[in-house]
Amino acid sequence: MHNSIKPSNLESHIGFWLRFVSNQVSSRFDQHLSAHDISMTEWVALRTLYGATNETHSSLINALGMTKGAASKIISRLETKGLARRSLSANSLREQVLSLTDEGNKLVPQLALIADENDAFFFGHLSALEQDGLRALMQKLVAHHQLTQVPTT
Repeated sequence: MHNSIKPSNLESHIGFWLRFVSNQVSSRFDQHLSAHDISMTEWVALRTLYGATNETHSSLINALGMTKGAASKIISRLETKGLARRSLSANSLREQVLSLTDEGNKLVPQLALIADENDAFFFGHLSALEQDGLRALMQKLVAHHQLTQVPTT
């Protein structure tokens, strides 16, 4: 038995267009990050730690929206690459403080420039007002749905 309801066109869904654009933006940025041997998740962690003082393991977990184990693996990879370090907190022998190494602090601005250039590539043809409007709409959706997990993949 066939359903008599005609399905909507794929192109009529906003989600389709969001995913279409998002995949392209992320894929291009990911290619540029991989040239520096950095994953998207590592980039988010690096950017979160950049300029932070006394960033704890738990606050990074909250910022990334990851489990403790997953965040620990990211930090371990960044440590292996010489970009981040862990040390014990002065306040608690059980809490770790995370920070970037000098190399990590030098890399973040370079990667941020790549992120800016990627945005310019995809959105630079839009006016500043259109860019601000698009950003505001995305932020409104995030707030309305109380989305907290940072996109890392």
